[in-house]
Amino acid sequence: MIKIGVSGALGRMGKRVINLAKNEKDLEVVFGLEKKGHPEIGKIFEGVKIVENPEEIEKCDCLVEFSTPEATLEHLSYLVKFKRCAVIGTTGFSQEEIEKIKEASQNIGIVFSPNMSISVNLFFKLIKETAKILKGYKVYIEEAHHVHKKDAPSGTAKKIAEILNKYGFGIKIEDIKAIRKNEITGDHKVIFESNFDKLELFHSAKTRDIFAQGALLAARWIVEKEAGLYSMEDVLFLE
Repeated sequence: MIKIGVSGALGRMGKRVINLAKNEKDLEVVFGLEKKGHPEIGKIFEGVKIVENPEEIEKCDCLVEFSTPEATLEHLSYLVKFKRCAVIGTTGFSQEEIEKIKEASQNIGIVFSPNMSISVNLFFKLIKETAKILKGYKVYIEEAHHVHKKDAPSGTAKKIAEILNKYGFGIKIEDIKAIRKNEITGDHKVIFESNFDKLELFHSAKTRDIFAQGALLAARWIVEKEAGLYSMEDVLFLE
């Protein structure tokens, strides 16, 4: 039995991770971690106690993070202290903050990905293969999410830009079209265009469960690995 802790437990993603995990025979959610002073501290959500003390991290084998950059970075020191691995799905990190995650991964195993969805990571693979071939094309990135999403553009869109820039496309963050509207779970489109034709690659998430499922898959995978920084491409053997 793999013991899971969920950080950001009462957020949109945290709730879905807890709900899906309770139906998995090999997983047990041993606590839900929330920020200090949260009104639900000490209460039970879907059979899981909500706590505020990061010392609780010692009780889990793997911490699944869907919180804030600030909370995630705070928890890193506890993860290293207790030698616990992590799956980080939190987005909105600065480059300096990402370096701190890399530093922690020298001591513990971390899966760090802006998007835990299995199909989105296949989407990344398709973008990579297309970029190798259509080098003379202009490329545009568009993304749309619900109005509650704090960071824009999304971590997924930034990852797409990173992939494209490895092949010389020179995409800047400000070039990404980001839409915040209604309750859109997550749409991403990449457009390759020339004077002769246009190719569009599109992914649309119907529910948040695709991200939660991927996070649980990553948790199962990382508990067996040595210290290091891994991506969902590693988990899915897409590299």
